[in-house]
Amino acid sequence: MPDASSFALADQLKSLTDAPGVYRFFDANGNLLYVGKAKNLKKRVNSYFQKEHDSARLRVLVRKTSRIETLVTETEWDALLLENNLIKALQPRYNILLRDDKTYPWICIKKEPFPRIFSTRKQLKDGSEYLGPFASVKSMRAVLDLIRSIYPLRSCTLNLSAENIAARKFKVCLEYHLNNCLGPCVGEQSEAEYMEMVAEARAIVRGKTGSLIRELKQQMNECAAQYRFEEAQHIKLKLESIEQFRAKSVVVQMGMEHLDVFAYARDSEEIYVHYLQISEGAVVQGFTLELQPGLEESDGEMLRMAMLELRLRFDSEARQAVVPFLPEEEFKGLELIVPQRGEKKALLDLAERNIRFYRKEKLSQLSVKDPERHTQRILETLQRDLRLKELPVHMECFDNSNFQGAFPVSAMVCFKHAKPSKADYRHYNVKTVEGPDDFSTMKEVISRRYRACVEQPETLPQLIVIDGGKGQLNAALQALSELGLQHKVAIIGIAKRLEEIYFPNDSVPMYLDKRSESLKVIQQMRNEAHRFGIAHYRQRHRASLKKSELENIAGIGKKRAQDLLKAFKSVRRIREASEEELKGVVGAEVARGIIDYFAPEALNLSGENHGESGNN
Repeated sequence: MPDASSFALADQLKSLTDAPGVYRFFDANGNLLYVGKAKNLKKRVNSYFQKEHDSARLRVLVRKTSRIETLVTETEWDALLLENNLIKALQPRYNILLRDDKTYPWICIKKEPFPRIFSTRKQLKDGSEYLGPFASVKSMRAVLDLIRSIYPLRSCTLNLSAENIAARKFKVCLEYHLNNCLGPCVGEQSEAEYMEMVAEARAIVRGKTGSLIRELKQQMNECAAQYRFEEAQHIKLKLESIEQFRAKSVVVQMGMEHLDVFAYARDSEEIYVHYLQISEGAVVQGFTLELQPGLEESDGEMLRMAMLELRLRFDSEARQAVVPFLPEEEFKGLELIVPQRGEKKALLDLAERNIRFYRKEKLSQLSVKDPERHTQRILETLQRDLRLKELPVHMECFDNSNFQGAFPVSAMVCFKHAKPSKADYRHYNVKTVEGPDDFSTMKEVISRRYRACVEQPETLPQLIVIDGGKGQLNAALQALSELGLQHKVAIIGIAKRLEEIYFPNDSVPMYLDKRSESLKVIQQMRNEAHRFGIAHYRQRHRASLKKSELENIAGIGKKRAQDLLKAFKSVRRIREASEEELKGVVGAEVARGIIDYFAPEALNLSGENHGESGNN
């Protein structure tokens, strides 16, 4: 029978308004579970409780919810802002998590007489102006170095109030004598003149160097026209420094005043959004935001959440934004562009490359810090990409090698937990196939390998990888079918030409992304099997050459050739052995024959040693 809380929740659902706003779900203990926003609170909230959900996480949320609170807003845009602020402040368990555990630096223009400009990681509510944040400390320091090289702003912490300066409380310091400060502490620089330098420095930090350059050029020309050449030269040096700094930025297009660019990517665990801030034709900011999906948020909703967060964080004034696809809702006063070509498409591609670099660096760090988690993620990616029923903890890959049908061999390499398990590698000398028949060779080797697994019994792998296309895959599948294993282990083929992935009974191949981890693991297995097989083929070939040379000697067949190689290790040592040493292995008559066989070679070589180099 329903409890009192169920009735109370039902009453709440009936009394909800049709207005836009934010809703919050709480459990029986008063813990906040989820925050969401809606155009229509009544329809959105009731939708959670009127149907069965596919997501287990969503079913748990609905089951745990015992109380709902709503906050009505004037517009949907207000609800969007409020939702974002509540999620950031309260971090509810079932919401999207903004994965940002770093404190990024800002450039602070201190609220004080003759303001100082410096870097900080703390924002104080003291009325000071904070510009940033900067994702790169290096880029922030470059901006500060430029400002300090152009503008002689003070670095001291003195209280330069008008009363203190008038009372002559201070004396000039070393910075004044080094021309790094113009002495406002002793009244040698007016506050109005000082604030002009601060305004220009602010423009540089904000990336608005275009208007500043134009203004400085005008001032320089005016000074030159009035024969104030020293002042004109000073402005010229400023201009050169600013233009040199600007050249180091990624120049986009001079007509592109303010633009935001957002790239988006997701994997099984995380979502990444990279933000580029464009100001006056240059990239002035780049930042990658990580998000962890909450319940059933679409890509459009996740992109919308990230865009809102990043624009607020970086105090964006842009009225245009480049996006890979349209987010869930429109942004008030913001034109969204999904470019297909041209300059804006190039910017989107740049942002996407930054995501790839960020993920690569993160995965590299993860493989060192938490190798087990790294391996688990790779296996889960393989399982998802190849549509496997089980996690492919144990995988085996097969490759055939021969030269025009001679010395056919096959190699099997084993990967466990996405890494080579060399103790489980196997070589196979092909027994039943004559000539270059790759399909029959594959069938024989697969039969031999997995018949042994059935008879032993050994643990079957979760995935078999065949180096080859449909023909090799079908041959391997036929062998498995004869052993009754066709439905017990997954099997795929990989063709070398275009890296197509073939599945049983499917003529259409699958193409994995060339950068995907799944394809890289499969390629590593295929290459390792090829390497291992070629090494065995060469060993057999060398051994065959050695034996055939010995078998040319009268009285020596395969058995005696093997005995000689076992005793002397190489043909070179047999050639150099004395008759007495050879006699102990093959008898006096055959030993004499070996001496006679190699004697002409020894004479022709005039004592020089051009023999084989001790190969086994």
